[in-house]
Amino acid sequence: MSVLLLANVDPDTTEEEIRAFLVKYGLPEFNDIEYLDGDGSRPAARLTFDSLDSDALDKLKGRIHGMYWKGKQLSAQVLRERFS
Repeated sequence: MSVLLLANVDPDTTEEEIRAFLVKYGLPEFNDIEYLDGDGSRPAARLTFDSLDSDALDKLKGRIHGMYWKGKQLSAQVLRERFS
């Protein structure tokens, strides 16, 4: 299992739009999504992938990190556990 933090997502973006965007650029479908509003300046989505480990997801994130989508530059970061 691995987790991707997709930041600076347009706040009106739906789960279905995010899923289609990621699949279009070669990422597998995520299993769970959690929206993180923060202070509202850079909304994010936390995506869980049951079928990938963190190393594989780290290689795939380069396909979308820094890409402009819906007028915003995306930031993609793989979240790793700090302690095992």
